[in-house]
Amino acid sequence: MSIPRKLPIHSVRFPVTSLIFSILFLIGFYGCLGEDSVENLSTFDANQTHPSKIAREDTVIFDLGGNVIPDPHNLNPLVPSPTGPGMRQCAWEPLFTLNYETGKIESWIGESFTANQKLDVWTLTIRPGVEWSDGEAFTADDVVFTINTLLNDRTQSLGNAASMQQWVKRVEKTGLLTVRFDLKSPNPRFKLDYFSVRVGSSMVILPEHIWVDQDPSTFKFYDTNKGWPIGTGAYRLVSASVNEFVFDRRNDWWGAKTGFRPLPQPKRLIWVTTGVEENRALQAVNNQLDSITDITLGAFESIRTQNPNVVAWKNKMPYAWLDPCPRQLSVNHTIPPWDNPEMRQALSLIIDRQQVVKIAYESTSFPSKTIFVEYPAMQPYINAIQDLWIDPKGNVSTGQQLIEAQGWQRGSNGFYQKSGKELSLNIQTHAAAIELRRVGDVVVEQLRAAGILATNRAITGATWNENKAFGKFEAVVDWDACGSVNEPWLSMNRYTNRFWRPVGERSPSGNNYVRWSGANADRYSQIVAEIGVIPLDAPKIKPMVAEAMKLFMTDQVVIPITQARKLVPFVTTYWTGWPTAENNYFHPPTWWMSTHQIIQQLRKAKR
Repeated sequence: MSIPRKLPIHSVRFPVTSLIFSILFLIGFYGCLGEDSVENLSTFDANQTHPSKIAREDTVIFDLGGNVIPDPHNLNPLVPSPTGPGMRQCAWEPLFTLNYETGKIESWIGESFTANQKLDVWTLTIRPGVEWSDGEAFTADDVVFTINTLLNDRTQSLGNAASMQQWVKRVEKTGLLTVRFDLKSPNPRFKLDYFSVRVGSSMVILPEHIWVDQDPSTFKFYDTNKGWPIGTGAYRLVSASVNEFVFDRRNDWWGAKTGFRPLPQPKRLIWVTTGVEENRALQAVNNQLDSITDITLGAFESIRTQNPNVVAWKNKMPYAWLDPCPRQLSVNHTIPPWDNPEMRQALSLIIDRQQVVKIAYESTSFPSKTIFVEYPAMQPYINAIQDLWIDPKGNVSTGQQLIEAQGWQRGSNGFYQKSGKELSLNIQTHAAAIELRRVGDVVVEQLRAAGILATNRAITGATWNENKAFGKFEAVVDWDACGSVNEPWLSMNRYTNRFWRPVGERSPSGNNYVRWSGANADRYSQIVAEIGVIPLDAPKIKPMVAEAMKLFMTDQVVIPITQARKLVPFVTTYWTGWPTAENNYFHPPTWWMSTHQIIQQLRKAKR
């Protein structure tokens, strides 16, 4: 049976028309809910007092998509399982934040962080007047306690433990608000990589007076009778469930008391699970959401035709913002036949990335050339490895030749076979990430057309993360080369052999979970280690990147697919001041730890 190479678009098309009709039907059916019904969204929790009602016009509602929180009362920021939505956005404040629009690192609860000339001693100064929500002062003791907790984690299972142990020799308090870090070797990016919100999150500092007698791997940091969790942010958690987290403004926030920032205007913030895209679209049309995590082009256009108050990062195609985490196919290096680099190269050659963009992204993105995000600051390094750029159209025949050179032959059903076994590949995708599922669907069809019995299995985000960490997967569509936004070291470091762990042991902080090893990995790791101690923008970095990435691509460590564009609409019916390309005071993700910056800019809409 012959399977055609090029797929007819309709065979894997995600119909926009049906979505529009679904929305129109749902609006008619649920229209009686009204936009003010969101006042009643707060979840009744048997373990808590139900939050008092606050008017819709004083409330900001953030979309969680389909992400259900498996344990809403585990608010330990050190453990790898998902912690409560909103905690990092409004309760746990960062020391510093990288502003993508200005390219500058902006201070928050950290006032300064400077290095000596050798870049092996860093001194942190904390902003005066910072307080925890229980009234205790935030001091150098909290920072030293947090870092020592990570340095003492022998299993490296706690978040950032592996990184701190890689770099920090010792940490000490040198004043009430000053901390000295003595590093094992120079690190020019120590502040940026671990203490500034560079991508998504940053290190959460723990309140020593609460954590000092706790087991950091099991402490849940949740007890309503004791007022836990606490943070330094302008909001406190008042209700938590698997579908909804509610925060109310603290009028005694240190930032307002010291004059650092005014008290934010929103009195209440809600993060709510919205489920499938049709539900999110309906709620946006009915003004029941103010911020949407991500949505497809068809859904966005449908919403906008029915609610003129919906805006996006750009006001015309592709509407989206370029996310720093390119999408890729990651294959487990320990599972035959994919433990063979040539078989992984075959997968990469078979993938038509232009078709992935056309179908999965509705032409709102573009194919990846490398593992790196294509920001202007990264372009010199991407250009330095131009001979390694990926052909966006692929080369199916060459990929098939690599497979056949390993003894595989096409069977009567069109799939490759050897020794009575079919050549198969099970791909896992994050069930709540519609973008990853779409990419996976298109890749599966392309692989099947080329003779590989591929399947795409959507699983919950928690299971997806755990399977990656412990090596319980054959392949995943993910974003885990993410990290570098202005220099290449961080993304490259994620695949060094210092993070290698056998299947069944957790990969430290999600690094090298594909289990890459061998001679090329050893040499690559050596080069990356050398890059890590060189000052940023040093001329000799580019040829070193080229040498290391040639080893990386020779072994096809991961398979880059596309750049990631995030279409993140905002509804301005109740709140204005959202970041856009025209009002680009900050980048737009509201699921990042830098959301404090956005909340500060929100203003009530005139109604």
